Amino acid sequence: MRLAPISRRDFIERLRNLGWEGSFAGGKHEFMIKGAMKLPIPNPHGRSEISVGKLREILNEIGVSRDEWHRAA
Repeated sequence: MRLAPISRRDFIERLRNLGWEGSFAGGKHEFMIKGAMKLPIPNPHGRSEISVGKLREILNEIGVSRDEWHRAA
């Protein structure tokens, strides 16, 4: 399945479904935690959605496949 832009709210909800905790207030960005990993949550800066490119970058960083991402919906 293809990735699509996602709202910040839905992004956080899916991460929670994947076992991440948060979101917590941080410095410039909120963040989520899973074990020893800490993931900054992007601010859309005027856009209401997180772009496909940024989503792909984040999923690669945290080691989540596209299939896992879609199942977490």
